[in-house]
Amino acid sequence: MFACARFALLASAAVTGIAAPALAAETGDVVVTNSALSEALIAAELGEGPGDPILVTGKREGYGADRSSSATKTDSDLNDVPQAVAVVTAEQIADQAMREIGDVVDFVPGINMESGEGHRDAVVIRGQLSTADFFTDGLRDDVQHYRGLYNVERVEVLKGPNALIFGRGGAGGIVNRVIKRPFHDAYYAGAASIDSEGAGFVEVDLNSPLTLNAEGRLNATYERMDNFRDVDGERFAINPTLSWHASPDVRIDLGYEYADDDRMVDRGLPPAFEGTIANPARVVEGYDETFFGDRDVNRATFTKHVVDARVEAQLGAGLTFVSKALYGDYDKLYTNAVPSSAVTLVDGVESVKVSAYQDATRRQNFLWQNDLTAEFSTGMIAHRLLVGADLAIQDTEAGRLRGFFDTLDAEDKSPNGRETFVALADPFVVPPLTFRGGSGERSSETDVEAIGVYVQDQIEIGEHVELIAGLRHDWVDIRVADFIGDTDLSRTDSLWSPRLGAVVKPNEDLSLYASWARSYLPQSGDQFASLSPTTAALEPEEFTNREVGVKWEAVPGFDVTLAAYELNRTNVRAQDPLSTDVVLTGEQRTRGVELEVHGKVGRLSLAGGVALQDGEIVEDTEAAPAGRTLANLPELDASLWGRYEVTDKFAFGMGVSHRSEMFASISNEVVVDPLTLVDAAVFYDVTPRIGVQLNVENLFEERGITAAHGDNNLHLVDGRTARATVRVAF
Repeated sequence: MFACARFALLASAAVTGIAAPALAAETGDVVVTNSALSEALIAAELGEGPGDPILVTGKREGYGADRSSSATKTDSDLNDVPQAVAVVTAEQIADQAMREIGDVVDFVPGINMESGEGHRDAVVIRGQLSTADFFTDGLRDDVQHYRGLYNVERVEVLKGPNALIFGRGGAGGIVNRVIKRPFHDAYYAGAASIDSEGAGFVEVDLNSPLTLNAEGRLNATYERMDNFRDVDGERFAINPTLSWHASPDVRIDLGYEYADDDRMVDRGLPPAFEGTIANPARVVEGYDETFFGDRDVNRATFTKHVVDARVEAQLGAGLTFVSKALYGDYDKLYTNAVPSSAVTLVDGVESVKVSAYQDATRRQNFLWQNDLTAEFSTGMIAHRLLVGADLAIQDTEAGRLRGFFDTLDAEDKSPNGRETFVALADPFVVPPLTFRGGSGERSSETDVEAIGVYVQDQIEIGEHVELIAGLRHDWVDIRVADFIGDTDLSRTDSLWSPRLGAVVKPNEDLSLYASWARSYLPQSGDQFASLSPTTAALEPEEFTNREVGVKWEAVPGFDVTLAAYELNRTNVRAQDPLSTDVVLTGEQRTRGVELEVHGKVGRLSLAGGVALQDGEIVEDTEAAPAGRTLANLPELDASLWGRYEVTDKFAFGMGVSHRSEMFASISNEVVVDPLTLVDAAVFYDVTPRIGVQLNVENLFEERGITAAHGDNNLHLVDGRTARATVRVAF
């Protein structure tokens, strides 16, 4: 009742309570037409000065993006970057009513989501799974949670190892959110939305000059989640930011974000039977709306407090210094009962094994990054030289309690008290649980200190050839105090990460490139969660990427990228079947071709692409024999979203996404069937400052699995859902 009242109050404020003056006279009034509404809501793009934004007005430029500083740490034309980079703009985010990272990647080729156990973002980029390769304005954002988009200007997906820029990890690529920052003019916007399942959101975006040299901006949202499986939750977040122009050459940005997320944990459905490689299983049928857990138990709560600061200064002709720092405090608790087997006959009754656990994480991150860029020439050769250093101090307290079915007799399907078989039925009734210590309990404290230094040179030889070469050295020190085993373990790695690339430009619209890059991940994993005497002695995992590609501006404002790559992963760990020790045994290889399009042609805006990919284990082990296909890696991943402006006031959109079948894990014993989804939307300007839109997702009510976490947790795609949204801007 309180949540409904809160939602109604905020919706009313967003839609009817925003009344503000027009923009400053020298800029002209913003006309928020349906063809410009999303861009007006963004209100700013990066300008030419140090962090100096330019107000965006008039017609939208589609879904195109031509520059980024994420891939090289320097402001670079994307056609001069020798790797595949996908940018999802705020226009596209608004048009498709995206709310989380999982929505974004649906229309980026070569990347898809793992289910993340129903409580976190988990991406699979070029066959490599990660829960930590997320960044915000280039700074690490590795705590497991769902990331919202209310304060995001754009989302950038950089593919291939990126250790030179981002440090450890980044095996298949990284996902970087670029946050909205203040700009010079008064600007006030809001949105309210509700869908056919009762979910909805309200958000505000308020920007104003504070003095002649300072501006402030406030982004905030409240969101209520729900779907056809009655999996609900709510999120509140607020992000005030300040900018101060200390001088014409120095800009200082400060920000603070608070977010609170409370939602149900849905672990999905089990497979219909125990599969084999010869006869792989599929999801159980007829239980689409059945919750395989306990709605009172399965819950995740997450809060964060993040403070960030950025200083950018022009020190002289061609010399720029950027320093960024972040402190974050994160607190997460999730509890769940989870299906841990396929449907199995127990005493003649179809049943599913259930286990449960409670997991708590508290992390503090301090990140500091400093970059000095010098632009100069040596004869006929132009250089953009980057020298930098960064520091990361991350302290994590983690604990896990096991769930026990205390009401069951030892002989009544729960011999160890930690798991039981539950009859397959709707509703699926899990016996009462208690959580406490026992076998599998964890309690640890992890301290990570990482120092990185790097140098990179972007070399321009005449008008047609550009080279990029760089080298990074990381010292990563990981110390784990295991309070259950009463042991202290540590591991220090010294990592060299090189990068080489070349770009040949026959003309200004066409770029041919080739690149080679290497990245590492310590054996503690991307969350530092597992370090044993065995893994502490193992060398880090190594990722090597070779890539060639073509980037072509087919017509002004419309770009096409074609990339082919081979990504090798070595030092993959596995469990020895005889000694049960973890050893370095595995090697994986992923190969693929990706075609991506984005931009605008006339009145038509387009974004999407196709990925053809193949990933397999190439070194033979008992734990993972050679020839097995990598998990969550469809051979074909294709999507295309388009918006056509019929008139200045009316537009419609349509999108199609297709994913071929894939395996849920490297066991290759559970297969996820192909899935094709169609979305549609209509947009209309009520007035020059008010726009409305209606999005319909999964238009044809397709049923299927959208993501998996191992063989026994298969997550259903949402049914047909209609969402109405009102946006206003002044």
